[in-house]
Amino acid sequence: MLLRLPHPALTSMFALIRLLSMSDRDKDAEILALRHQLAVQR
Repeated sequence: MLLRLPHPALTSMFALIRLLSMSDRDKDAEILALRHQLAVQR
């Protein structure tokens, strides 16, 4: 059952589905945003 999956596995599965549907340009923008978040946190 899907509801019995642990939270990290479920989150990873949805992240993978989201990445597969994104264009290369969208992925590049996401990477830049995540790098900016890391830089701000440091």
